[in-house]
Amino acid sequence: MTVLFVGLIVSFITGFFAYNFWLDNMVFLALYAEKHMAGIGFESFNFLFDIFFGYGISLIVLKFLKKGFDIYILWVDGDADADPIILLTNFFRAMTIAIGFPVIYEAVAKIIENLSTEVITAIGLNIDNSQLSLVNDLASLGIFPAILYLVFTVIFVYLNIQFIVRGLEIFVLRVGIPLACTGLMDADKGAFKTYIQKLVQEFFTVLIQVVLAKLGLALMRNGHIQDYNIYFGIAALLLAAKTPRFLQEFLIPSSSGGGMNGVYSAARMVQMTKIAFKR
Repeated sequence: MTVLFVGLIVSFITGFFAYNFWLDNMVFLALYAEKHMAGIGFESFNFLFDIFFGYGISLIVLKFLKKGFDIYILWVDGDADADPIILLTNFFRAMTIAIGFPVIYEAVAKIIENLSTEVITAIGLNIDNSQLSLVNDLASLGIFPAILYLVFTVIFVYLNIQFIVRGLEIFVLRVGIPLACTGLMDADKGAFKTYIQKLVQEFFTVLIQVVLAKLGLALMRNGHIQDYNIYFGIAALLLAAKTPRFLQEFLIPSSSGGGMNGVYSAARMVQMTKIAFKR
């Protein structure tokens, strides 16, 4: 019975790691989700960029006209004595970023790709399936090592699903950039500032998760129970899986006197009110 169970585990692990896609396309999956979807027959996703780009440019123009009318004609918004060049500068900045973002994104994505490749190569984690020897001796090692390798593989499957989710999140953020650029027409940059912070967090998440995933594979490649490689490999994957929450503690949106401070003040007020009523 034990031999049969171990054999099933070995077959599952071998079948999974024989599929090259997971190992070779981590960064591509996260940064270019629409290209992968186009490769499997969903080419219409590319048209979403054109649709939202058109609506975003229209909203920027409409917001520019409305703000100009409210400030300099109706005198109901902003300072009518302010130099109109400020409003014009904000308009051109919003238009430039909305139009040029695809080029900017390609450059940043290429930097992330190259950086992840160089980091992985520098610390000796640039491995492929031909070098993976995860299951060579499982049958002889016994059921406990087989279960540990199974846990590792399940976490790795979950991590790759996270890469797909990350790719779709980045895709949605990229599609919505022209709409977010309308915030640049405001003095505090509106939603644009938080939007970009979220995109930067996604980039850092992809970079760290790819490196940790490769580290886990390298540790498990020639792992043995007695030298703790298996445990370190599982730990690396667990850390990779919780990277988004880990980074959230550092890359949180902040504002001077606005949003987060207002939420904090409101929460404190509610807390003090509850205490007062209890008394």
